[in-house]
Amino acid sequence: MTEKPSGGFRLRDGFGIAGVVIALVVTGAVLLLVLGAWKAFVRETAPFVLDWPGGPWAFGALCGLVSVFGVFYGHRLLMTAPPRREARLPRAARCVVIAGCWGAALASFSYVVGSLPGKNCRSYKEGCAYIPGTGSSLIAYAVAAALVGWLVYRASNARAEERGAQERERLRKLRKKGKGKSRAAARR
Repeated sequence: MTEKPSGGFRLRDGFGIAGVVIALVVTGAVLLLVLGAWKAFVRETAPFVLDWPGGPWAFGALCGLVSVFGVFYGHRLLMTAPPRREARLPRAARCVVIAGCWGAALASFSYVVGSLPGKNCRSYKEGCAYIPGTGSSLIAYAVAAALVGWLVYRASNARAEERGAQERERLRKLRKKGKGKSRAAARR
């Protein structure tokens, strides 16, 4: 026994699928355009930026710090519970700040990586030439991000453990006074 389809494939479904495909193609094209423009911006400005005092080591370490603290504060703001009925403007401002933190972290990472020559890029091409200092800025970025990230992780874990110990001590004192019982235990 075969079941009759409940309406089959309609023209409306075809337009919906075509709309999704077109949206994906446009999104991909915009993404490639933005990434290409970012890569061109990085390749044009990297020789100037890496020639600053302190050189590529200081620039790489600075980008590492921006990445670590951008991720840390973006995550912290994302995980803290907003007030129950937060108004639209503060909620929008909160979202903008979170996006800014994550965006700064991603931008500093992609700037350091984008200044390196491409994998399949020939050195005789004008936009593919090696920029002096890019390797050392990448090393400084990795070392600074790893070291500062580990220190921030340890400090936040120590703070959380301290808060947990204080809360356990507070509950122990309340139980000692007889006020820390549950409602069911207090009724008995």
